[in-house]
Amino acid sequence: MKFGAMLQRLHRSFQNSAGTVVFGMEDGTVSIFGLIFGVAATTSNPKTVLIAGASGAVAAAVSMMAGSYLDIETTRDKAKAARLAAPSAAEAAASLPPRLAKAGLNEQQADALTRAVKNNPAAAGGLWLALGGAADAPLNPVEQASWMLFADFLAAAVPIVPFVVLPVAQARIVSAVVTLLLLIGLGVGRARVGGRDPIRTVFETVLIGVAAALAGVGISVLIDRLFA
Repeated sequence: MKFGAMLQRLHRSFQNSAGTVVFGMEDGTVSIFGLIFGVAATTSNPKTVLIAGASGAVAAAVSMMAGSYLDIETTRDKAKAARLAAPSAAEAAASLPPRLAKAGLNEQQADALTRAVKNNPAAAGGLWLALGGAADAPLNPVEQASWMLFADFLAAAVPIVPFVVLPVAQARIVSAVVTLLLLIGLGVGRARVGGRDPIRTVFETVLIGVAAALAGVGISVLIDRLFA
């Protein structure tokens, strides 16, 4: 396969997985942000912080990958079951008027649409499935799981890296700053993917990350004092 074709395929895959990438990065950032700051609040040993962060990042990324794969596999199985359970063209056409009326069409519109697809088995069956909410094009579970693993682990590395190159005291500050910048970027990404208000989405994303960090610090300090 030529390099240009590989890039095009990768670009299409990324477009199909944009929501998965944003979700994976948000999960990786928030979960490890809380974990790393919880550990760093009770120790000045960088090795301890790195072991906790790295093990947590790997475990979370693999868990999210598996969850993404199983979720899409289940969606595909449901879509397949719906297609197998689809009635014949005649039965589908006969059951369309009440379904179309339930969808908001009036009697004349429902009758006209039913007549239009009555002699086209593929169209009648497709319309029947669409009215039942069946998925048109299930996503590739391996592709989505791979993007989830990559995005989750990449984002989880952001709050960890400062502890690799800096003493714990300075690393806390740098990690907080770069993670907050990443959360702002993820908020913008969420807003684009979901068509939401950017300011509100950025605020929500940052707030979730800060809450995770505070929760991690709080539980770590509490346990440290209880077992001191």
